[in-house]
Amino acid sequence: MGIFFGTDGLRGKIGDELTDDIAYRCGNALAKLYPNSHLLICKDTRTSGDCIAISFASGVISAGGNITYIGICTTPGLAYLTHTLGYDYGISITASHNPANYNGIKIFDKNYKKLTDKKEETLEKNFFSNIIVPNEHLGKITFKPELLKHYTDFLSQHSTNLSNITIVLDCANGATSNIAPLIFENAGAKTITINNDTSGININNNCGATDTRLLQKTVIEKNADIGFAFDGDGDRVIAVDRSGNILDGDQIIYILTCHLLNTSSLHKKMVVGTRHTNMGMELALREKGIELIRTDIGDKFVSSKLSEYGLQLGGEQSGHIIQKEILPTGDGILTALSLSNIIAKENKSLLEYASYSPYHQCNINVTVNNKLHIINSEELDKTISRYTNSIKDSGRIMVRLSGTEPVIRIMVEGKEKGRCTTIAKNIERTIIKIDKEQNICAE
Repeated sequence: MGIFFGTDGLRGKIGDELTDDIAYRCGNALAKLYPNSHLLICKDTRTSGDCIAISFASGVISAGGNITYIGICTTPGLAYLTHTLGYDYGISITASHNPANYNGIKIFDKNYKKLTDKKEETLEKNFFSNIIVPNEHLGKITFKPELLKHYTDFLSQHSTNLSNITIVLDCANGATSNIAPLIFENAGAKTITINNDTSGININNNCGATDTRLLQKTVIEKNADIGFAFDGDGDRVIAVDRSGNILDGDQIIYILTCHLLNTSSLHKKMVVGTRHTNMGMELALREKGIELIRTDIGDKFVSSKLSEYGLQLGGEQSGHIIQKEILPTGDGILTALSLSNIIAKENKSLLEYASYSPYHQCNINVTVNNKLHIINSEELDKTISRYTNSIKDSGRIMVRLSGTEPVIRIMVEGKEKGRCTTIAKNIERTIIKIDKEQNICAE
């Protein structure tokens, strides 16, 4: 992980970790590394989107690169268009699930791949060696929002007739707001849309994949068959069944895996998850003769593992689901269509398909001042080791850094909910203690 780039691109608070100058330097560095390149850029709905996009684009054209700007589009839509239309790189201006005062820069190559850590480090080294080519070699910016239709046509091709189901869509006031309702209405579904304000001031605010309360309430009140909550840039989705029960990414992967198995379409009887994937799902898959391959947290690691093993399905508990044979990147709308196709055909509640007992997971996010100091603390290491030894093979403990925020994430998993909570709270107290001690020493 570099100075500017985290686990999922460059991201931070506007005016603080992410400024116009940083966006300009990022664009300039990318164009300098890849001369005469043609880049496709989109944004989510954040008010800072145009500002960051234009600053990035200015850096690109100053170094002789060319920009096509399509306005609001989902990140997977951007990746799809970059590949199918032959652009060298695709740039999504988004902070994904983060609040409106954050923004970021995600970079894809023409083969759907995000930049490797090594390429990000190389790019960062060039941030402070600005280049401006002679006037006759400056690049150009072209605005082509009409290119979005290629993506919406692609999504429509993967939908069956949904006229027998009612669907609620929570668009998180983000990039799916004008796309998802169109796709599901064209498929014939009775569609109820919430949180589809594109002003940008309330993206992800008490809505979407990180807060499904309104979606659950609306599904029950409207007697809908299913509900979907996307995040700000549309690369993840969380589902809600007709009774208001939440189905996270693990359960979605399980449903799609079982469907592929039942239709004899599952390659090698293997799927990909992450270190966070629920042990209950792993055991349920094992009972069906399916192996779960775990990888690091982050959809780019899931994608890499799918390619390594030649597999077609994988994802994260947070709702990043990759159906590699259809699209080699996580797409919330595409995943929602796949689930809708299944229930429209079978006429069952979604929860009936995810019929396994997940282990309890207690997740706590601790905001700290110096996360690197804490994660490398001997005291924290001893605390984690003590509790890991106490649960042995009946559960798991995972403590990791957030790649985008000053946060340490705690996950304790096991069959006993109370015990998981107690252990997680004790680890949290240790982290807070170390953080306070560090602040006192710093003063």
